[in-house]
Amino acid sequence: MREIVLDTETTGFEPDEGDRIVEIGAVELIGHMPTGRTFHEYINPQRSMPDGAFQVHGLGDEFLRDKPVFAEVGQAFLDFVQDSKLVIHNAAFDMKFLNAELGWMKARLLPMDQAVDTLAIARRRFPGAPASLDALCRRFGIDNSNRTLHGALLDSEILAEVYLELIGGRQPDFGLGQAQSGSDAVVADGDWRPQPRSTPLPPRITEAERAAHAAFVAGMGDAALWAKV
Repeated sequence: MREIVLDTETTGFEPDEGDRIVEIGAVELIGHMPTGRTFHEYINPQRSMPDGAFQVHGLGDEFLRDKPVFAEVGQAFLDFVQDSKLVIHNAAFDMKFLNAELGWMKARLLPMDQAVDTLAIARRRFPGAPASLDALCRRFGIDNSNRTLHGALLDSEILAEVYLELIGGRQPDFGLGQAQSGSDAVVADGDWRPQPRSTPLPPRITEAERAAHAAFVAGMGDAALWAKV
């Protein structure tokens, strides 16, 4: 199963009021495990950066001036995410911005049911407890010391760890339900059987223990059940 953990940084809160995406970061998971494949782009929002947003992510006008606009990277983003589930913290916010940007470039939109909202998962699991990314890092003992400012790729990498904890910890799929080639093939589902060891394990009982057991059984007489085994 392929999933994409992603995050965006923006100029504000409402694309309908002229706010734009300035950074996208995404991390690929296969079978709930990071593959090392990522997508990351800084984006020129074609507008000035409000001070409040700058204080959150530190991305200013001068830094973003020579970066591509969203229309230049939007298709590459769609090609990366494909139809995989999108794991997002507060998914409604990011999906709102992504679909606004995709709509402006007349590209296909992302259906809301493609998103998995880790904020909603955290609130269901820990009702009444803080559910921010930093709070969940503290809860699960995840190192977020590099997160001095919000950054889309770093936050995606941290969120991937948080997500794996939210769904039960790192449980990689060892493929026990899939046929494999070679002499160590594992057959599917209920037909699986353990393979005999090429070299038997050595006995863990000592000769002294074996002799003591034999003497104990002999002392129970010929009618003892152990004597018939």
